[in-house]
Amino acid sequence: MSVQPCIRYTGGTLNNHSGTNPSGDSFTPKELRKLRSLKDPHGIQKYLEAMPYHLADTAWSPRRVLAENTSHCLEGAMFAAAALRANGFPPLIVDLEAERDTDHVIAVYRIGGYWGSLAKSNYTNCRYREPVYRTIRELALSYFNGYINLRGERTLRRYSRPINLTRFDRQCWMTTDKPIWFIVYYLLEIPHYKLFNDQAAKRLHRVDRRSFAAETLGRAEKPAR
Repeated sequence: MSVQPCIRYTGGTLNNHSGTNPSGDSFTPKELRKLRSLKDPHGIQKYLEAMPYHLADTAWSPRRVLAENTSHCLEGAMFAAAALRANGFPPLIVDLEAERDTDHVIAVYRIGGYWGSLAKSNYTNCRYREPVYRTIRELALSYFNGYINLRGERTLRRYSRPINLTRFDRQCWMTTDKPIWFIVYYLLEIPHYKLFNDQAAKRLHRVDRRSFAAETLGRAEKPAR
């Protein structure tokens, strides 16, 4: 069975192919106005920061995030990528891989030849980056010190190349009502690149108590049963 494309992207404009707006296949005018009102990467990040962090095992599309006004790391990155697209940037993400920890997904953008990023995180220093990094490796490495697990270990090890989410347009990744786990499966399959060698990883120390407290400030936690 063939799958028909649900949207096209040209110069910041998001439309479906038929020119109509049937439910579920494109952003509504109201949704687009909201996304475009965020204007730039910093405005998008401010919107993410104001949005509560949730701990559910979900994979909502950007439309669902917009409706629910809550997200976690994956969903926040997908939302940021869609919002960047609505404001004239390509919808790019990078996957950060960790040892003894969960991965982290960031939306990335480029201004004046320098990379920056947007992210939703339950940790203080795993969020926004200004566009001052010359390479994706530099950008990924900037997350190293604040990327810790609950044992206080620095866990970030690898990063992916930027993935352009237009490759998932046929699956309506921005607006579907279904979970977008297909993006997660893709991230699990693509190559990732080491930030440093195994010898360097063996020399790492745990963070001190003050740094741990700073990185977990305001951290959302599941209610005790």
